[in-house]
Amino acid sequence: MNIHEYQAKELLKKYGVAVPAGIPAMSVDEAVKAAEKMQAEGTTLFVVKAQIHAGGRGAGKFKNNPEGKGGVRLCKTIDEVKDAAEAMMGQTLVTIQTGPEGKEVQRLYVTDGVDIEKEYYCSVLLDRATSDVTFMVSTEGGMEIEEVAHNTPEKIVKVGIDPVAGFTDADGKKLAEGLKLSGAAVDNAITLFKSLYQAYIDTDAAIIEINPLILVGDDVMALDAKVNFDDNALFRHKDIAELRDETEEDEKEREAHKHDLSYVALDGNIGCMVNGAGLAMATMDIIKFYGGEPANFLDVGGGADEEKVTAAFKIILSDPEVKGILVNIFGGIMKCDIIAKGVIAAAKEVKLSVPLVVRLEGTNVEEGKAILNTSGLDIIAANDLKDAAKKVVDATKTAMAA
Repeated sequence: MNIHEYQAKELLKKYGVAVPAGIPAMSVDEAVKAAEKMQAEGTTLFVVKAQIHAGGRGAGKFKNNPEGKGGVRLCKTIDEVKDAAEAMMGQTLVTIQTGPEGKEVQRLYVTDGVDIEKEYYCSVLLDRATSDVTFMVSTEGGMEIEEVAHNTPEKIVKVGIDPVAGFTDADGKKLAEGLKLSGAAVDNAITLFKSLYQAYIDTDAAIIEINPLILVGDDVMALDAKVNFDDNALFRHKDIAELRDETEEDEKEREAHKHDLSYVALDGNIGCMVNGAGLAMATMDIIKFYGGEPANFLDVGGGADEEKVTAAFKIILSDPEVKGILVNIFGGIMKCDIIAKGVIAAAKEVKLSVPLVVRLEGTNVEEGKAILNTSGLDIIAANDLKDAAKKVVDATKTAMAA
């Protein structure tokens, strides 16, 4: 689950992470009032930041004014704050991470314009190779970390944290050295790193990314913040779950979340319904191998019932780009007859009009096949994954050419 920058900063602030002063705004009037309040408290320079779940906002462009400024604007007066808010609120911002469709700006963040001496990069995440919570820092702040990794990988310093010892001063010193900090800034950075680690552990975060981390005098601050959480742990964090902004999520993904389904929309035209993330990935790969393009990643899980399968099928078919469907189920915990009943129920309810290929294997597979064969529906049976992929790609191309 993602949250907005202002929410991430408020969360990190509770753990002692230094952040510039800022106030969220849900309208232009609120943005102006926020700036007036901050001005009364001593702020002389403002930054108005569009709040969407995507990076690259400053370099992004608004669809209604592609030649104009991006989603992060420096303002010297209250009038400039108002103008910036009016230019952003309700408009669609396109960044390197949103894709060409962009995202509508429905929230703003008015922050203090601090005097930045140096920008750095910092993130906390799980290193799958070592199974350690790992810090990554770089002196190349403000840049996409992927670009740094590609062009100057030597400028990225990684420090894995021992899960028993936790974050130590020695870990902090390695990170501070990696950023070439000196003097009081070293101790301040170590304090910040410890706070980030504790926030990561306590909240079951998937990643905490500070880009840029900035140096202001001897103070080390988070100028921007991105925090993602493990969905599977949200039941332990009701307060964090309440931060979810569903307007930032794909409508089909929101519906899938309601039914406890794992769904990610893609750009292809072959819908995939699979049980198990590994099988889902393999299914998408083999569809591409045979010249097709998957329209989604949808994992119904190991304990899906007929109702959940029906919901999954309807979500796939709600995408107008889907011109064919592949159901690929291995019946381990999940039983093939349950899948078959769900597929039939959903196909009848939505009046299936695209080719449907089904491959079943495992528990109750014969019962499942019998249910499909006697359904009266035009279902294409497949013997194995290779056969299924070839058939759904061919059937989809034929249907589109008709």
